Amino acid sequence: MRRIRAAAVGAVTLPLVLTAAACGGGSSGHGGSNEQPKSLTYWASNQGASIEVDKKVLQPELDKFEKETGIKVKLEVVPWADLLNRILTATTSGQGPDVLNIGNTWSASLQSSGALLPWNAENFEAIGGKDRFVPSALGSTGVRGQDPAAVPLYSMAYALYYNKSMFKNAGIEKPPATWDELVETGKKLSKDGKWALGAEGSNLSNNIHQVFVLGKQHGADFFTADGKADFTSDGAVAAVKQYVDLMGKDKIVAPGNAEYAQNQSLSDFANGNTAMVLWQTASATFQAQGMTEDEWGVAPAPVPSGAPGQGTATNSMVAGINLAVFKNTRNIDGAKKFVKFMTSDGEQTILNTAYGSIPPVKAAQQDPAFNTPALAVLRDTLATSATALPQVPEESQFETVVGTAVKELFAEAAAGRPATTESVRAKLEKAQQQMPKK
Repeated sequence: MRRIRAAAVGAVTLPLVLTAAACGGGSSGHGGSNEQPKSLTYWASNQGASIEVDKKVLQPELDKFEKETGIKVKLEVVPWADLLNRILTATTSGQGPDVLNIGNTWSASLQSSGALLPWNAENFEAIGGKDRFVPSALGSTGVRGQDPAAVPLYSMAYALYYNKSMFKNAGIEKPPATWDELVETGKKLSKDGKWALGAEGSNLSNNIHQVFVLGKQHGADFFTADGKADFTSDGAVAAVKQYVDLMGKDKIVAPGNAEYAQNQSLSDFANGNTAMVLWQTASATFQAQGMTEDEWGVAPAPVPSGAPGQGTATNSMVAGINLAVFKNTRNIDGAKKFVKFMTSDGEQTILNTAYGSIPPVKAAQQDPAFNTPALAVLRDTLATSATALPQVPEESQFETVVGTAVKELFAEAAAGRPATTESVRAKLEKAQQQMPKK
């Protein structure tokens, strides 16, 4: 999932979804006549440098779909800060789109609402078959053992992006491969009003992505094998403290980053104010902000020691965007045709090239457009060292409450109160108390 900041109300809303979804209802413009409408409403998540960039990317493809099928698609690009709560409201009210983007980490949470169309064998066959998709992408489409709640659309992974000229001017020959190297390198770069590393302390889900990976490196999963929240283990506490310490203790992240939300760290990087950023599939955003490809490099995200891999050498979550259908749409056939169109080999090449992401469709991955050095790092990460976030119904609450805990710790660090083991554990205990009891 990309650039998400879900509001705290999500933790309150989701339990209501589980009871209200069974009440039925209709999507926006649905209900009344049984006549199949000749239009669809599509909520697209903000993938480009701005909402306007997304409209420029998507509208020509939607026009193409209308020309082929006669079905007009009404597009709304929804900012990440609003998307989860908009979806949760739609599942309870029945007033939502026909087709929508969801962050792949939300799949299990939204699946439990019962509002999304299950992608059983028949539905997959209608879009060309399940075996067209890369297995790792299908692994983040819902609870294992159940029919997926969505279909993969864009695949992404985290990497370390670095400014080549800033590294050269500081006498640094190569990007850091371990966290110790990153801190050491960062102290050489944080001077003269510039900072080594960008962060987005107010971006809740980015906070989760970073501390989840660090948690894996510390041997923590944040959930037990039976799906219970486990936020206060020593590994989870160490992971959160390590991330916040990049600002409070190591002083390689600007204190102002505590207030940063969606894309602000990318703007600082593009403008030469920070030398590094940990981000998922960011090349298209840098280009949209005026950087040329020779100005930045990309390397695997850091690990404690040695090479990236599984377990404690994990260096990314399995990131991506899924395409879902509200099952109460009045235009189910049109919705399936749209999903088939968006996941076709040709459209996968067009859309993933535009966004700098990787197609989750096997055939489209073979296009030369996805053989660049930058994308090779991301493909290797997805194949060898990325781990899916927990596919549990409470995942969206996890993003909200733990993401908020990290946000609050960043605010304290920015105010001159660095995190301690005790302060981190207290925040995580508070977050765990906000989770549903099992």
